[in-house]
Amino acid sequence: MPFLFSYGTLQQEDVQLATFGRRLAGRPDQLENFEQSLVLIEDEDVIAKSGKTQHPIVKFTGLRSDRIDGTVFEIADVELAAADEYEVAAYKRIAVVLASGLDAWVYVDARYAPDR
Repeated sequence: MPFLFSYGTLQQEDVQLATFGRRLAGRPDQLENFEQSLVLIEDEDVIAKSGKTQHPIVKFTGLRSDRIDGTVFEIADVELAAADEYEVAAYKRIAVVLASGLDAWVYVDARYAPDR
């Protein structure tokens, strides 16, 4: 089963229930080499699920001192596909190694996604 790191709305119980049909159990972790900002969301379905028109988004900096706090979840492959459907085109899913050493997927700013 894959791991998914979230620093934003996928940590919200209402988003999890709407996207996965269940509340996810996770643990704190950190994403290194990225900085966080906000992105405007225009997809009405995503806004309805999250209740927000701006979502956090992260950009690769390559600086180990840049860290993003979040939660890592173990999910099923079908749930990873559901997360792909939830995220808008501004995001790209990439594989990362978290501060804990765990291999996980994370959604990052597609414009600045590192080649991996």
